[in-house]
Amino acid sequence: MYRIRLSAYVRKWSPGRGLLLAGVLAVVFSTLVLPADARAGDTRPTTSPGAESAGPAKPVHFNGWAFDTCEAPSLATMKAWRRASAYRAVGIYFGGRGRGCPRQENLNKQWIKSVDRMGWFLLPVYVGSQSPCVWEGHKRPYAIGADPWRQGTAEGRDAVRRAKWHGMIPGSTLYLDMESYDLRDKPCAKRTLTFVQAWNRELRRHQYFPGYYSSSSSGVRHMEWARQVRAGDLPAVIWFARWGSKPSVHHEPALHRAAWTPHRRIHQYAGNVRESHGGHLLNIDCNRVDALVARTWG
Repeated sequence: MYRIRLSAYVRKWSPGRGLLLAGVLAVVFSTLVLPADARAGDTRPTTSPGAESAGPAKPVHFNGWAFDTCEAPSLATMKAWRRASAYRAVGIYFGGRGRGCPRQENLNKQWIKSVDRMGWFLLPVYVGSQSPCVWEGHKRPYAIGADPWRQGTAEGRDAVRRAKWHGMIPGSTLYLDMESYDLRDKPCAKRTLTFVQAWNRELRRHQYFPGYYSSSSSGVRHMEWARQVRAGDLPAVIWFARWGSKPSVHHEPALHRAAWTPHRRIHQYAGNVRESHGGHLLNIDCNRVDALVARTWG
């Protein structure tokens, strides 16, 4: 998702075939890839189709603009951006062995409580094990191992534990970050999907909602194929990266228009962008959100 390199420019805020082929792809996919087994939007708790199995904990919905950045910003920066920008939600990298910025010096319970009181919504991102056929070389040391179900379950449990430690309670949506991988490698794709399904099931068991971040051309397309063949334990929310396109949650070519709706999509439409608000400069990725976010103790 987030890469540690600076953009060459500073950007000011400006938010904004056929059925036959789909059927063929679904059949091929099922045989080769599937495993055997605001204040700017609506802040009210809502239900979301496909997420009900998380139990009685109610999710929270946000509709608006969000940014994510590798290190959780200082509270002074968050306060300045809350007053001077159109953003109302922020992505935070709260756990996972594959995080690009594992130290997170600002990110703790007090930070969560403080930004919540400022009026920010939270998109918690867990960067755990990555697909064995991940494209980015620096992510390959974190490849999913030989027992993806067990590993996905263990990392799902770790995500829940870390979320609770940070003060994000059941009913929160936690997003698994799976960087771009090679869908043509069928054994690898199968292992990746099994890991994701196990992670999702473990989160639901603890009454958290599983979200999923990936590129439109790989992980998101993979989840759509799985949905078409009615695979189980799929994400409740999809966060798709398609940079350089108009910010929209409704017009993603990799997804059927009715898939992951309503209120279950995030579009990351730009990345590695430098923005300054209230005198505070950050390097960020930009997102249009109509989806579920974290709940906190308040």
